Amino acid sequence: MTHDFKTSAEIVWCPGCGNFGIWAALQKAFQELSLKPDQILAVYGIGCHGHMANYLKINNFEGLHGRALPLATGAKIANQNLNVLAIVGDGDQLGEGGNHLVHASRRNPNLTCVLHNNQLYSLTVGQASPASEKGLKTKSTPWGVFDPPLNPLALALASGATFVARGFAGDLPHLTKVLVAGMKHQGFSLVEVLQPCPTLNYLNTFTWFKERVYKLEDKGHLPQDKTESFRMTQEWGEKIPLGIFYQEERPTLEEQLLPEKDEILAEQSLELSIEKLLTEFR
Repeated sequence: MTHDFKTSAEIVWCPGCGNFGIWAALQKAFQELSLKPDQILAVYGIGCHGHMANYLKINNFEGLHGRALPLATGAKIANQNLNVLAIVGDGDQLGEGGNHLVHASRRNPNLTCVLHNNQLYSLTVGQASPASEKGLKTKSTPWGVFDPPLNPLALALASGATFVARGFAGDLPHLTKVLVAGMKHQGFSLVEVLQPCPTLNYLNTFTWFKERVYKLEDKGHLPQDKTESFRMTQEWGEKIPLGIFYQEERPTLEEQLLPEKDEILAEQSLELSIEKLLTEFR
């Protein structure tokens, strides 16, 4: 049975926003994985991507700016039966949440982080984010961005992520394929999605990306080669690679914390005595 993952909420994204492609690809990925809405939890940060909590008919929770990953990790520990996603933005996750990306990568919880990268803080009308191109003029950088952009794939790979990939919101079939692979992977999966913002980012447009992107699988890339995978994360400019950069198998955080596979914390009875706790702290 194919489930409908759309809600009836009015979509308020700008016309042509790359978020539409990610939203559609996630629904197709859920269908390909034969998932039911109640089997999925998405935890969102704050940003344009966070509106998706209103548009996906699954379990949704919108947290604080940059803090989606620790919340998603806690949910996965509590209920290993859930398919857990952290749906985040580049400003949200690479700015306020940069430390959480590092530690989720090394801890290896079994969840998928979908990083919407439009290279701006678009919800607050276009300030530069940690992913903005050097020289880009925005409301917060009228003389141009001075710093080089942060590379989320290289950061995650260097921090120990066991699945590192990139998709493009303008290529729905390929993005769906990458998301399915990330959700099937047992461990921490980072899927960066190049997501043009037609309203505020006039440089990194759909046309700009389509002239540059290519697929790693078409070049015979081996995602088991970590050194070569890291080298490929550095390629940006005239050519931009898409696909699975790196993948390895390593024990997950939950497997190490909860070695008994049937130990579902969310299904256990909660025995809590407020009186006992108060006595301990007197």
